[in-house]
Amino acid sequence: MTESYFVCATPRTGSSLLLGLLASTGLAGTPESYFRQPDEQLWADRWKIPGPADPAFEYRAFVRAAVGAGTTPNGVFGAKLMWGTLDRLVAQLAPSTEGHDLAVLEAAFGPVRFVYLRREDELAQAVSWLRAEQTRTWKAGDPGGTAAEPHYDKAGITSLLDTVADHNAAWRAWFTRYGVAPHEITYEQLTADLIGTTRGVLSYLGLDPDAGRPIQPRHRRQGDQLNEQWAARYRAEIAR
Repeated sequence: MTESYFVCATPRTGSSLLLGLLASTGLAGTPESYFRQPDEQLWADRWKIPGPADPAFEYRAFVRAAVGAGTTPNGVFGAKLMWGTLDRLVAQLAPSTEGHDLAVLEAAFGPVRFVYLRREDELAQAVSWLRAEQTRTWKAGDPGGTAAEPHYDKAGITSLLDTVADHNAAWRAWFTRYGVAPHEITYEQLTADLIGTTRGVLSYLGLDPDAGRPIQPRHRRQGDQLNEQWAARYRAEIAR
C-alpha cells in the first residue's frame, strides 16, 4: 500500500474535484494544497503552529503538521502539487540538493506515488483559468470570489494556453528525469465517470475501493455557456 501520493496538476483540470472524491472514501488521506505558498499561513493558524509570518516558522515542522493533518487512520497521506509548488517544496526541505527531488520527497514523505491530472481540451482549460482569475472564483460558492464581471480577453487566453503547455511539458520532463510512471488521468475522464476514475486511482495506490466510504463529490462543475462562447470566439479569431 502507498504511504504517500501527490496529485500533480495544472489549474482548472478538476484537481479539487478529484481531491474531494478521494477524501470522501476515508482511505486516501485528506489531500489538499498544503504546500501552496499563499495558503501556508492559513494552514499554520489552523494547526496552531508558527507560520511564515512568525520568526519561529520552521518548514520541516510545517510539513510534519501537514502530514499529520492529511493522513487517514490507515496511514495514507495525500496532497496536491501544481507545477512550481514542487520546486519550492523540495528547496525548502533540502536546500542545495538540486537534481535529487525524488530522494528529498521520499525522505520527507516515505514511498511516494504520483497521479498526473491534465486536461485534453487545453483551450477550455485556459478559458476557465482566465475567468477564475478575473472573478477570483476558483470553485462554486468560493467565498473569495468577487462581483467582477468576466470579460473576453484573447491575449489572456493565449498567454494561459502557453502556460498550460509549458507546465504540462515540465511535469512530463520531471517524470522522465526521475523515472516516474504516474497514474495519468484527464479531466474529461474524471467528469465522465467520477466513481470509476476515483476507484482507478484507489487501485493504483494499492487501496481496496470497496473498503472505504461511498465516493461522493464535494465540488460541482463551474463551466457554462459563457466558457463555451469564449472558446468558440477564440477558435474563430485565430482561424482568420
